Amino acid sequence: MDDVKVYMVVNLDIKDKDTYLKYEKGFFPMLKKHGGEFLTFDDSFRHIEGPEPLAGGRVIIFSFPSEAAADAWYNDPEYQELSEFRREGAPLRSLSLIKGLPPRK
Repeated sequence: MDDVKVYMVVNLDIKDKDTYLKYEKGFFPMLKKHGGEFLTFDDSFRHIEGPEPLAGGRVIIFSFPSEAAADAWYNDPEYQELSEFRREGAPLRSLSLIKGLPPRK
């Protein structure tokens, strides 16, 4: 099922805002290039239950029309070059891909 929409959930710590902004500026054109859609972000999310897997930082959610599109975005050499700003300015805690499958009946 390669045509299933997928969601990317990111948790990162912004350590150097100016460097991260260089990444953010190029992020949206790269997302659009691969058919991605920005959904939301939160700098003060609230953990409700269980071990806190995403302690602090920023959580970002965006989507792609398929897993192949998400992989193409992540593996795009232009994105990898851009992501050096993110790695330097806002190290990742996690980057997860979630398939948007319908609920089981």
